[in-house]
Amino acid sequence: MNKWIMGIDLGGTTIKLAFISVYGEIVHKWEIPTDISENGKHITIDIAKAIDDKLSELGESKSKVVGIGMGAPGPVNYVTGSIYEAVNLGWTDYPLKDLLEVETSLPAVIDNDANLAAVGEMWKGAGKGAKDIVCVTLGTGVGGGVIANGMLIHGISGAAGEIGHITVVPEGGAPCNCGKTGCLETVTSATGIVRLAAEAIKVSDGTSLAAEKIKNGEILSSKLIFDCAEKGDQLSLAVVDKVAGYLGLALANVANVLNPEKIVIGGGVSKAGEVLIAPVREAFKRHAFTRVRESAEITTATLGNDAGVIGAAWLVKNAYIE
Repeated sequence: MNKWIMGIDLGGTTIKLAFISVYGEIVHKWEIPTDISENGKHITIDIAKAIDDKLSELGESKSKVVGIGMGAPGPVNYVTGSIYEAVNLGWTDYPLKDLLEVETSLPAVIDNDANLAAVGEMWKGAGKGAKDIVCVTLGTGVGGGVIANGMLIHGISGAAGEIGHITVVPEGGAPCNCGKTGCLETVTSATGIVRLAAEAIKVSDGTSLAAEKIKNGEILSSKLIFDCAEKGDQLSLAVVDKVAGYLGLALANVANVLNPEKIVIGGGVSKAGEVLIAPVREAFKRHAFTRVRESAEITTATLGNDAGVIGAAWLVKNAYIE
């Protein structure tokens, strides 16, 4: 079948778009800025225009496209395709599917962006071949997606898989954007790691490699901490150990409920690789039930920024092709 599927990953700053074959191969990808002015009312129009412009540039007609799959930030009503709430875009009970279909004249399927990253990894990435997967994305925030027996788990109000909001610091935890305190997101997101590192540097004697680098004008980032940890810096290693401890605990609790075959860690922070993943595995082993521990493989995501658009394409393939 020589048709294309439109995969879209809607972010707060950019919208990633891709034409994808029914076999999950990216044919053509590009991105446009996200216009969040006037409560994001221009977003669907911008997307429709971007699709039309690209098709005409490639000399293809709209009949080439089977439909649109799209990942959006925030909980989604999977049945109606409306967004319960996307704080960064100014959307509440926003009929995204309906508006997108009106603007593009193509059928659309909508889901949460972290869910779609999980589906992308299941179809073409680190989870290939597994039907029971937990995906966690560590970026500015912490997102999650759960696939059980090959099906995405949505829950009654579209909020299943919110791994980032498991409480891991029950007393005296830092405030989270969700309104709670002590969420996993506050200690394992890029921003959370920077906060933990800044606190550690403040109470240290200032002789660590990380402290030296910051003194010499480098900006404190999660990457800096992981780089220093790899070089054996004790302060950075202690911060990474703390982060890995919290993440391993949360993943063990999730896995004890779901018994997944694969736990895939993605997002910008996962680029740290084994310096983070190895201590996460250790913490996971300490907290997971024996059978769960023995059957789960913790691995890093392989699709990077393409996971969302590939997962979005799978939604359409699943809904309209098979």
